Amino acid sequence: MARAACSSVVTALSLLPSKSHHLLRNQFSFSGKSNKFVGVLTLEKRCFSSTVSMSLKAGIVGLPNVGKSTLFNAVVENGKAQAANFPFCTIEPNVGIVAVPDSRLQVLSKLTNSQKVVPASIEFVDIAGLVKGASQGEGLGNKFLSHIREVDSILQVVRCFEDNDIVHVNGKVDPTSDIDVINLELIFCDLDQIGKRLDRLNKGKPKDSQSKVKEEAEKSALQRIQEALLDGKPARSVALNDLEKDAVKHLCLLTMKPMIYVANVAENDLADPDKNSFVQQVKALSSDLQSGHVVVSAQVESELTELPLDERTEYLNSLGVSESGLGNLIRATYSLLGLQTYFTSGEKETRAWTIHAGMTAPQAAGVIHSDFEKGFIRAETVAYEDFVSAGSLAAARDKGLLRSEGKEYIVKEGDVMLFRFNV
Repeated sequence: MARAACSSVVTALSLLPSKSHHLLRNQFSFSGKSNKFVGVLTLEKRCFSSTVSMSLKAGIVGLPNVGKSTLFNAVVENGKAQAANFPFCTIEPNVGIVAVPDSRLQVLSKLTNSQKVVPASIEFVDIAGLVKGASQGEGLGNKFLSHIREVDSILQVVRCFEDNDIVHVNGKVDPTSDIDVINLELIFCDLDQIGKRLDRLNKGKPKDSQSKVKEEAEKSALQRIQEALLDGKPARSVALNDLEKDAVKHLCLLTMKPMIYVANVAENDLADPDKNSFVQQVKALSSDLQSGHVVVSAQVESELTELPLDERTEYLNSLGVSESGLGNLIRATYSLLGLQTYFTSGEKETRAWTIHAGMTAPQAAGVIHSDFEKGFIRAETVAYEDFVSAGSLAAARDKGLLRSEGKEYIVKEGDVMLFRFNV
């Protein structure tokens, strides 16, 4: 299909201690001197690098009348309501930053008598203009590219409900067709970019032997990706070695970005979505396209915004579900990107930090500040469940649950950590 169609076509601000032997004391209640951390960290490279921080960026795309903007508005508003102490902001009309829901933060905060709680955050971007023919100037044309290239993952909203009052852009509800339309536009954009890049590589000459090796790796990778795209397959379906991945990373290819298909269902399908034949189509396609999927109801999310916070759980339970769409979306995003959370907790604050699964203790410390990674000595660590069962850090230590981990330690989901470092 693609072959035929192509022929026609926030910075982290920190108050750090002076350079000497330091212990990050503010994180626990038995501390003396304290260090204060201000602001929200953001990803340094939006092309999905290994550098992770507290704020992720997810772009929401979809055809007209699939519930994309309704879902965006509702999820952002729900996230705002769920974190009264979180510095929510709407950067632009189509961008909103919300807190990542995590009940563990409140538990830790109570145990350590923290003055404040700082959750991880996620930034949602409502990306307009991605319609059939956008790559050829239809709708807003290629204006969507400037937004979509900067996101870490793409949430593609797919209509999985019938409603005669909401006209489908193509005349009927057809998830397979809708997904093909969006994915084809992304493929066109990648093919155009790859074609231009291969032309430059073929015309240019490497500066040295090292550059030659990298350029040959890039050329080989792009040629294989190009073939896959022409067959209608995303760039992420192509197996690349580490050198090739690094060589093509700068292009920020759209079909290389992790994709989650968001099946938008009616309220009465939310409790048992597998009975919805449209949802079954989305699940099958997401598997074929090496992507994730999640089921939400933009209608329900919108109704939640009209309810007091204490009534929302009761409303969700009445529908046969226990979690809002915001929680589902974030959990699916974390899973697809291979992310996890660790905590720091003390009298000053309890805070959640987002890292890649598999990161070592020094790398996890570097998410707080690069000096913590450079001067890492060891990490006093206790599992969240052990911390809660012990009731305090001192009790955890007395029971032998608090461990002293070195540079090779792989941080686990939910670890509560205190870093010792020397800078």
